[in-house]
Amino acid sequence: MEKVTKLTDITAAPSVHLERRVRHRPTAAAVLKSKLKQSAACSVPRVRSALSGFFPVVRWLPKYKIREYICGDVMSGLIIGIILVPQAIAYCLLAGVEPIYGLYTSFYANIIYFLMGTSRHVSVGIFSLMSLMVGQVVDKHMFMAGFDLSEDSKASGDLNGSADANLTAGHLHTVELMGVQCGKECYAISTAAALTFIAGVYQVLMAVFRLGFVSVYLSGPMLEGFASGASVTILTVQVKYLLGLRIPRHQGYGTVVVTWINVFANIHKTNLCDLITSAICISILVAGKEIQERYKDRLKVPLPTELVVVAGATLASHFGGLNSKYGSSVSGHIPTGFIPPQVPSVDLMSQLAMDAIPLSVISFAFTVSLSEMFAKKNGYTVRPNQEMLAIGFCNIIPSFFHCFTTSAALAKTMVKDSTGCQTQVSSLVSALVVLMVLLFFAPFFYALQKCVLACIIIVSLRGALRKFKDIPAKWRESKNDAAVWLVTMFATALISVELGLVVGVVFSMGCVIFKTQKPKVSLLGRVSGTDLYEDMDEYVDLTLPPQVHILRFQAPLYYANKDVFLKSVYKIVGVEPFLEMTRRRKAEKASKEKTSRRTKAVGDKNNGDVVIGLVQRELGFHTIVLDCSAIPFIDSTGTGAFKMLLKEYKEIGVEVLLACCNTSVIDTLQKGDFFGKNDENMSGLLFHTVHAAALYANRTCTAIGSEDSAM
Repeated sequence: MEKVTKLTDITAAPSVHLERRVRHRPTAAAVLKSKLKQSAACSVPRVRSALSGFFPVVRWLPKYKIREYICGDVMSGLIIGIILVPQAIAYCLLAGVEPIYGLYTSFYANIIYFLMGTSRHVSVGIFSLMSLMVGQVVDKHMFMAGFDLSEDSKASGDLNGSADANLTAGHLHTVELMGVQCGKECYAISTAAALTFIAGVYQVLMAVFRLGFVSVYLSGPMLEGFASGASVTILTVQVKYLLGLRIPRHQGYGTVVVTWINVFANIHKTNLCDLITSAICISILVAGKEIQERYKDRLKVPLPTELVVVAGATLASHFGGLNSKYGSSVSGHIPTGFIPPQVPSVDLMSQLAMDAIPLSVISFAFTVSLSEMFAKKNGYTVRPNQEMLAIGFCNIIPSFFHCFTTSAALAKTMVKDSTGCQTQVSSLVSALVVLMVLLFFAPFFYALQKCVLACIIIVSLRGALRKFKDIPAKWRESKNDAAVWLVTMFATALISVELGLVVGVVFSMGCVIFKTQKPKVSLLGRVSGTDLYEDMDEYVDLTLPPQVHILRFQAPLYYANKDVFLKSVYKIVGVEPFLEMTRRRKAEKASKEKTSRRTKAVGDKNNGDVVIGLVQRELGFHTIVLDCSAIPFIDSTGTGAFKMLLKEYKEIGVEVLLACCNTSVIDTLQKGDFFGKNDENMSGLLFHTVHAAALYANRTCTAIGSEDSAM
């Protein structure tokens, strides 16, 4: 039970009495016992509710309005499927795995999110940023396992984990995983699948333990800077494909710098066929995007530019023999059908535990933020915790089917929203489109050049890269946010993606801490004819109350900014109590010595007392009022700072009063005995308004002055 607090404003007429409400708070043991009892209860309605909550599809699918929804869902599903196929193949270049695995990932992720997601519009699947992060981890561990990353060819018989082709070749490197000899391709997808499984487990655990608050530390400017920095890295990694260079991906820090150095060092080896193809494809893709943006109001459906480019480039490569005649690198054989499921490699999980943390956090952060954004836009609600579960299982289950990490993708989600999507039935339609490619059309992409895939990736980065031209506007809007964006972007692009994320989070939090460490302390003046007090530096025509300094501290008061608070008060009022007391003692001592000499000379002892009394000079103010309305909380160190002010200024004859304290601040002050035992001094120290404190200070001073005159 909390202590009842009574506050009386003695300056008001009539007196205002406020009594705190008594709250009966259960103990932590009682709360834990109640929650355990509630969670352990079992009944048919509870089981039905749990199942429907875990699989939201059973709630909304029976209520599906076929006539109203089916056209929009089918249309958006087909369009996303058409966009998804070339992107799924292309993003495998980033992930460092074969194209077939991108198709698998897109297929399974769409189906699982259809069953478990609560957003109607989010498109979950291949995402360039996640593919890049997966690819960096895959390449790092393949390098550690001894694989040659510059090797361009991969064994075609390696999909199911066997290494027959590697063994027959004799000189190819293999590694044993779970009792099976694993070649380059096998090891790459095994690493990606194990990484995806761990990331999914982390996400499910975050959902179970309600750790979604972690995403609040990923600020908007930080995420934008992170995405822009990663886009620079993605662009850099794809340059070698545009030019047809055989350059291994750099391992370690400084990928962007080292890669560009290697590109210019090998620029004379550029494959002219790939260069010409890249120029043509980028021109077509950019033109298609520009037409789409310019005439988006007239075009009912997005232009399938990627599919047209992929189809045209594949036909040109096949009939022109670009691989055999000019040495252009192609995607290679993409088999049809599905590979039997396989448990992710337990041997790799311990090595990948740390690498999976940034993937899991970024994946669920993008998914939850996108789902909430489009839910608000379209007037419905989502369950963030269920979204975390959904994306977690979109990673756990597909990891058994040779897939890699997924998340919600902004571009495809926007396309779904703009093409009439109503429910996640559209995801089911997209999965069917991918399934048709997996079963029948995958082999037709054999001759597709890798430079074409790189062009698709680079053009898809236009949105993120355009953020660079917004830097001046960001700087004018908020220097703090612009600094967070720039630091995160440069750290991500110039150091590494993982460290860029860490640097961005630490720097953005450091900016917040810096703001609270050096907050503004304002001297307040009164608006004439009112009881309103505002900052003297910000407003004109304000009047300082006579002999009262009113200060507003605009931050929490805690251990990190206690000294700044005290120094600011001393500076504004112009009197530091310790120095004032020292000055008075020195003056009194000098006065005594001077009086002593006069007394000896004159022989008048009473004159000494008069001179000593004249040492006490007037300070020009008798009260300091602290406006605590902008202090959300204080800690024990803050309470100590208030006590210090009260004690020090009292020694030099200045009163310190508090005004506009919220209840949490009052509770902390009470626990620290700031108001004395049993809060006996509360009515003379704490006031509801600044004006009440100022009136009390003047009346008290007047009363004391009258008593002194009478004496």
